[in-house]
Amino acid sequence: MPVWVALVIIIALLALPAKADEQLEFTLEVAPEVAASGLMDYILPRFALKTGRRAVMVEDGADARLVSESGSGMHVIARGEAVYALILDTGNPAAERFADWLSSEIGQNTVAAFVPEDGPSFAPPPKTEAVVDIVLEGDAKLGRKVAETHCARCHRVSPEGTAMNIGSTPSFAALRSLPDWDARFAAFFTLNPHPAFLLVTGVSPPFDPARPPPIVPVEITPAEVDALGAYVARMAPADLGAEIISR
Repeated sequence: MPVWVALVIIIALLALPAKADEQLEFTLEVAPEVAASGLMDYILPRFALKTGRRAVMVEDGADARLVSESGSGMHVIARGEAVYALILDTGNPAAERFADWLSSEIGQNTVAAFVPEDGPSFAPPPKTEAVVDIVLEGDAKLGRKVAETHCARCHRVSPEGTAMNIGSTPSFAALRSLPDWDARFAAFFTLNPHPAFLLVTGVSPPFDPARPPPIVPVEITPAEVDALGAYVARMAPADLGAEIISR
């Protein structure tokens, strides 16, 4: 190999960052009760063996903090009623790797495998579901007027409603209690028996001449459909009791 080629290779190797310069270590602060349980003594060596990263336990100013739920951070473990979150404060890559490992299936299984000398075992945090309020666009006042004018012939459209209706048809409050009530009201005109006697202007096909409406036909606008949905969205759902269980 020519000498100049060897020199180029040596210079290129010297220009590369040294492996030792990489952040393979981070500082970690944990809640006192977690530290006393021995959990960290169990999981941190396994984390280091798996990833080549090492945690140094400190009491303050840490790269990452495992603390009792405080409204921030990522929930990673639970013990009894207590839930603990991991908060990353500095952007240390090794701490971020620990967060990824701890929240992974392997990390969670490692936590669950630890058996403390006293107290309950640690477990994955409980899953929480976001509660989304459904807000439908439309004029709720107009929706009530449409309901009382056209829907009250079959349905009870308000809690205080006294209009005559068909007893076998569900009330608006009962329909409001269904999980998919918003989808039902958005497309109610396509659900039987409505297509037989109700048209939405510019949306519904005309009635079949061979099958005329069995009752006085109803025609409403798309805006009135939206208004109905907005009216029902503001209605309290009926309490239908517990689900019936067959024995």
